[in-house]
Amino acid sequence: MRVVSLVPSLTLTLFDLGLDATEIVGRTPWCIHPEDAVGDVPVVGGTKTPTLSKIQAAQPNLVVMDKDENPKKVHDWCLAQGYDVFVCHVRHPDDVPDMLRDLGKAVNREGKGEALAEELETALRILKQSRSGVVLPFIWNDPLMVANGQTYAGGMLSTLGWTVPVIKPDGTGYPTVTEHDLLEHRVEGLLMSSEPYDFSLKEGEALAGRVVEAGGRRPWVRCIDGEALTWMGSHTLHGLRKLAEINAPEPGGA
Repeated sequence: MRVVSLVPSLTLTLFDLGLDATEIVGRTPWCIHPEDAVGDVPVVGGTKTPTLSKIQAAQPNLVVMDKDENPKKVHDWCLAQGYDVFVCHVRHPDDVPDMLRDLGKAVNREGKGEALAEELETALRILKQSRSGVVLPFIWNDPLMVANGQTYAGGMLSTLGWTVPVIKPDGTGYPTVTEHDLLEHRVEGLLMSSEPYDFSLKEGEALAGRVVEAGGRRPWVRCIDGEALTWMGSHTLHGLRKLAEINAPEPGGA
């Protein structure tokens, strides 16, 4: 089997399914895990702009893609070349176990895919509804952008019991916001992600201060691991556990 992966979280998942660098023959520069193995896999270009000639040179049997992350024209080109294509379309953590099973089957690691899926299903049952309160995950600064409750990131947090508002529901799921949106949706906690923009606690506290200036109660602020928030696949389990460790204040606290 020769696999090109154009999705960082699924490159990690392929290794966790038991493939190695002799079978994973192409990746993006953002496929950085597992750190001790991924360096042996050639880079074929970015998620949006892979170099098609490099994919050809890798001679893949399978190209692994994500519906939202990779362009349709690259998907169609791969099919025209005769490559099998696995397309991930996970919208919520509850979708991940079946995706793990399907990907495991696609790369002849059906047993390992089933094991990863069952482990995640058990964790989802245990971790659900362990938190409460209204929070927003912030992913970009200038303009200030969040992942709303319709996204996978929002689903990771709502799985744990938090409420993630759906701001601008007719948009992409990643709206720009101001302190007035936080007031309108009664946001209690600001979760400042480390990627794709690496927020500092100072930036989060400054935003909390603007909420107060606008007439609201000061929200609490925490910096969070962006990979825990958005990397789906075998990393979903780690992500849920990491997010569950967030030291949020008790209701009425600061």
